[in-house]
Amino acid sequence: MTYLEDFLKHNKKRQIWTISKDQNVMQALILMSEKNIGAIIIIDNNDFPIGIFSERDYARKVILKGKNSKDTLLDEVMTKELVTVTRDFKVDQCMGLMIEHRIRHLPILENKKVVGIISIGDVLKIMIKEQKDLIDHLQKFITS
Repeated sequence: MTYLEDFLKHNKKRQIWTISKDQNVMQALILMSEKNIGAIIIIDNNDFPIGIFSERDYARKVILKGKNSKDTLLDEVMTKELVTVTRDFKVDQCMGLMIEHRIRHLPILENKKVVGIISIGDVLKIMIKEQKDLIDHLQKFITS
C-alpha cells in the first residue's frame, strides 16, 4: 500500500495553493479557476491551515444562501473543521477518512504546515494502479 510520503515524492512539482481567510469568495474562485483546482486551503497569518474552501462550500454556503461573492469573506463560509493527514498515512486510510467525513480533499501537514494536498481523484488513481499491479502479479504467478 502506498504511503503519502511516496505520493509527495512523486508530486514534488505540484503547487500548494492557499489563501487568507480575510480574502473574499470571488478572489478564491478566481484562483481556483486559474489553477484548475476544486478546493483551496485557508491559512492564518502564520501560514497555519485553519480551513478549506471548496466548490461544495460555494454552492451550499454562498449561492444557495444568496450571498454576494465579492462581499463575503472566506472566514464566513469556509469549512473550519479541517481534517488533515501526515506523510505516514496510507492511501487507503485517506480513502477511509474521505468516506467517513464526506470530503474530497485532505491537506497533508508536517510541523503544522501544509506540505501537500491529496484529492479523491489522486486516491482513486493510486488505488486503481495498486489493484492493477496486484492483478498483473497474480496472473504472472498463476501462469508460471
